[in-house]
Order: sequence, then structure tokens, then C-alpha cells
Amino acid sequence: MLKFIFNKLLMLIPTLLGITLAAFLFVRLLPGDPVTVLTGERGVSVERKAELMAQLGLDQPLIVQYGYYLKNILSGDFGQSIATHKPVIDEFFSRLPATLELAFAAMLIAVLLGVPAGIIAAIKRGHWPDHVVMGVALTGYSMPIFWWGLLLIILFSTTLGWTPVSGRIDLIKYYFEAETNFMLIDAWRSGQAGAFGSVVHHLILPAVVLSTIPMAVIARQTRSAMLEVLGEDYIRTAYAKGLSPTRVIMVHALRNALITVVTVIGLQVGSLMAGAVLTETIFAWPGIGKWMIEAIARRDYPAVQGGLLFIAVAVMLVNLLVDVLYGWINPRVRDGK
Repeated sequence: MLKFIFNKLLMLIPTLLGITLAAFLFVRLLPGDPVTVLTGERGVSVERKAELMAQLGLDQPLIVQYGYYLKNILSGDFGQSIATHKPVIDEFFSRLPATLELAFAAMLIAVLLGVPAGIIAAIKRGHWPDHVVMGVALTGYSMPIFWWGLLLIILFSTTLGWTPVSGRIDLIKYYFEAETNFMLIDAWRSGQAGAFGSVVHHLILPAVVLSTIPMAVIARQTRSAMLEVLGEDYIRTAYAKGLSPTRVIMVHALRNALITVVTVIGLQVGSLMAGAVLTETIFAWPGIGKWMIEAIARRDYPAVQGGLLFIAVAVMLVNLLVDVLYGWINPRVRDGK
């Protein structure tokens, strides 16, 4: 098992190098530069612009800039934001709890609805519940997040008035010191009546929007895994022994199908991070996605590079954890069989 984990860790090294190069080149392919954005449309003199470019280290050849970038990363220095002059790592981790809170709520919704829907579709294969579940899953997977989010805002926030349009809590009614930046935890610990409910109220709609695509994928993969397991000999044997259908499905079939489902759930972390960029922008959610969009608009090279790198590392670690769990559950995977 240790050899399996070590080999997986070794594979992360070239991937990380590729990510640093991709992040470095991506921001420099954007039109404009940080100095032009900072100085505005009127701009500054050529001499002053050259001085600012030199201060930011942008007057060096790209290969030299990339070398300094790698050197600083290896020493733990991810640079300072050009716009705010704060360390990128501090800005990232100050916004990370908001994104994690949203992603966790979205994944919880996706799992609680997607797995049962997939099970029902597998049991009722070829009948109307199967068609309904697969139709809804296909629709959810195909809908653009920005369109779906705006549609739900118009319906539930503007028309019906059931949910807030943006933010994480009603700042007019509640105020407390954010100790952990996890608003659910801070609101609970504040002791203010209604604060926790307000956070949940603000969280529901963006979480539903973000959960749509993972929910569709989980439902489809659960159905496929269940259908494969239900066709095995040991399932027919269990029925032949007189076991109840509920026990056969929930104990024997689902337990084996969950190996595939858990893997799919882990792989959906990347989709959650990608979807969070649009979801946080639509709902003015102060997380990593919204911060990245603002950094790209400002051509804030260190912030964009650091944000892309941190997000990629987080996704890679989750995928590594899934691989390790899969190898632990199924020894044939770690043995290369």
C-alpha cells in the first residue's frame, strides 16, 4: 500500500510543474498588463510605465520570470497581489472557507438526491421513474450554470421572495466577529437568535445551483453501477435464498456499487471548483471563484497564478485521496491488475 501511495505522489510532481507553467502562461496571454489596468485609461508616460514594469519584474524575458516564479514557490513565497499589496496566500485562505462551505453544501445536496435517484432508476429500469430520472439528469448536466442561476434568482428571489439574491448573511440584522470565516460555524457560535438560519437561508440557492451538474453525474453513474451489480450471480443467489428485495438492493448491491460512486463523487470536486467561479460571481459569494474573476479583470498576475495553483493542488489531493481509498477497497487496483 505504501508503494502504491508513493507512486501516486511521484506522479504529482510533473503534473504540478505543468500546472505552474500553464498558470504562468495563461495570465500573460490575457490582453493588457497590470500597469495599464492600474494606471487607468489615461495611462502614464513611457518612462513611468517602464519603471513600474521593472518594479513588478515584468521587464524580464518570460523564461527568467518563470524561473523566479518557481524559485519563489519552492521557498513558500507566492507573491503579493498587485492590486491589494497583500500576500496571495493570505488572500486565498481568507476566502477559502466561503468556497468550501458552498462546495460542501452543494456536494451534500448532490449526494443526498443523486444516489437515491440513481438507485430508483436502476430498480425501475425501462419504466417511467427511470425515464424521469435520466431525463432530469441529462437536463441538469446540459444547463449552463450562469443561465440556471439567473433563472432561479428570478423565480425564487425576485418573483416569490423566498431566498436572498446575494451574500452569506443578512448584515443589517446580524453582526459578529468572523473567527473561522466559516459562516455557519461563526453564526452558530455567535449565539444570536436567527443568525444560523439566515446563513442557511443565503446558502440554499447557490448550493442548489452548484449541485446541479454533480447531482446529474452522480445519478447517472449510480444507475450504471447498480445495473452492473444487479446483473451479477451473487445477487441472483441472494434472491434465490429468499432475502427481501430491500436487503438485496441496499446491502448486497449498493455496497458494491458504492465503490464506483465514491470515485465519481471525488472526481466531481473539479467540477465544483469550476462551477464555483460562475456561481460565486452570480450570487456575489465572497469566495475563491469571485476573487479569481476579479484578479483576472485586474490582470493581477500573482493572484491569478497563486489561485490557479492552489485550486489545482486541492483537486489533485482530493483525487489522490480517492485513488488511495479505491486502492484500499480494491487490492487489485494497487497491485496493478
